[in-house]
Amino acid sequence: MKAAPFDYQAPGSIEEACALLADAGGGASVLAGGQTLMPLLALRMSQPFVLLDINKIPTLQGVSRIEGATRIGPMTRQCEALTNDTLAGRLPVLVQALSHVGHHQTRNRGTIGGSIALGEPAAEMPATAVALGAVIEARSVRGVRRIAAEDFYLGPYMTVLEPDELVTAIDYPDWPAGHVTIFREVAQRPGDFALVGLVGALVLESGKITRAGLAWFGMGPTPVKARQAEAALLGQNLDGLDIEGLAALAIADTAPFDDHHATAEYRRTVGRRIFSRTLREALGRKEAA
Repeated sequence: MKAAPFDYQAPGSIEEACALLADAGGGASVLAGGQTLMPLLALRMSQPFVLLDINKIPTLQGVSRIEGATRIGPMTRQCEALTNDTLAGRLPVLVQALSHVGHHQTRNRGTIGGSIALGEPAAEMPATAVALGAVIEARSVRGVRRIAAEDFYLGPYMTVLEPDELVTAIDYPDWPAGHVTIFREVAQRPGDFALVGLVGALVLESGKITRAGLAWFGMGPTPVKARQAEAALLGQNLDGLDIEGLAALAIADTAPFDDHHATAEYRRTVGRRIFSRTLREALGRKEAA
C-alpha cells in the first residue's frame, strides 16, 4: 500500500518545529528515525495531515554533560550512542540494552528519542529510562515540561506527551563509577521484542546497597518499575540478601498478559527466574572485582 496524502515539513529549529506542531492542531506526526512510523504510514494505520521531519534540527542530536546528568538528544542515532565514550563510562547499562534493540540495520536509523517517545512496552529504551530515573524534556509554544520517565507512560504507545509537544532531551541522572548493572532479556530471536526483560542498576557502599533502580519490559502495558524490590534492596548487606523473596516482590509489581507469543504465567515464571539469576550474577561479579 501507499501512504495517505499528507503535507511534509522539515523545520530547522526546535522553535519552528513547535510552531508547526501547534498549527497542526493534533494532526501532525513527528518523523525521527521512521522505523515504526514509515510502515504505519504505508499500511495507512497512521494518517497524519502533516509529517514533521525533525532530522534537520542539529540541536536535537548528540550526547552532552549537564550538571548531575548525561543528556541525550532525541535524534541521536542508536548506532552512534552504542559507540559513545561518555555513555559507555556513565551509563553502561544503557549501552548494553541498546545492543539488543532491533538489528544493526535498524539502529543506523533508529533514534533514542524515537524509541522512548513511542512507548513500546516490550522495548529496551523506555524501560531503561524508567529504571535509571531519566527525565524527559518536552517543549511546545506554551513552554517546557520536564517529566519523570516513570510518569511518562500511560499504556501501550500512550504517553503524557501532548499533541503539540516535542521531546527535546532525555536526561539520565549520574550513577557513581563502579555501580552494578542489571540487564537480561528473553526473546524468540535476536532483535525481536522481548517476551520478558529486566534492566537496572545498583549502588554498593561498604557492602550495602544504597541505591537501586529496576524496571521490567514485556511485563505489562508500559515499562514497569519494580518498586517493591527496589525498596527491599535498600540498606541490605550482600551476604544477607533473600534473592528469591526479592524476585517475588519484583514480579508482584508486574501486569503481564497473554498474547500469541507467550502467556502471562510464562512471563511471570521466566521473570522470576531471570531476576534471581541476573541479580546473583551481577552481585557475584562485583564481589569478585
